[in-house]
Amino acid sequence: MAITITAFEQSPDGGKGLARDTRVRWALEEAGLPYQVRLVSFRAMKEPAHLALHPFGQIPTYEEGDLALFETGAIVLHIAERHAGLLPTAADARARAIAWMFAAVNSVEPPILEFANAKLLEGDKPWHAERLPLVADRVRSRLSQLAARLGDAEWLDGAFCAGDLMMVSVLLRLRASGILDDYPNLAAYVARGEARPAYKRAFAAQLAVNKPPAG
Repeated sequence: MAITITAFEQSPDGGKGLARDTRVRWALEEAGLPYQVRLVSFRAMKEPAHLALHPFGQIPTYEEGDLALFETGAIVLHIAERHAGLLPTAADARARAIAWMFAAVNSVEPPILEFANAKLLEGDKPWHAERLPLVADRVRSRLSQLAARLGDAEWLDGAFCAGDLMMVSVLLRLRASGILDDYPNLAAYVARGEARPAYKRAFAAQLAVNKPPAG
């Protein structure tokens, strides 16, 4: 059955790969699955047709036959469980890979998003100058823990898996801040993820939607 995902008609990041549809595109590319993309405007995201797919009016969504999913972690897990290459076959290793998927979105991403929102949305607040370093410290605390666990390993738990896909996607949000540069092994880890052919295809597809027309 054909797979259709939704993505921003015009992404807020301008095609830098930070929109969450990139994670789903990447998983589909790793699995070698063809897919279609339905572009959605900000207005359409809040209309009944899209809300029937995503109750919170966001992207991406995933449709395959009668199945409709939302939330990138759930979508990537669905893809990984049904197609080789994103989850180990051994039961214990598979469970650890899924644990890293949860860690990416539950333990690492929240302080990163809080930091991004503090920078982008709270700059005019009188308490901004005092709050921003506190939020940055929360990010650094998580990165220190993750860097210690990764050590000099190539991936989080043996071969590349869906846990790495989700973790790299989350860490990419820090690139513009420069914080990631303070953790060389994490910066190298992210670079390895970006170097994967499947990621390059996913990034190029998302950029093509947002790239301004020539001339």
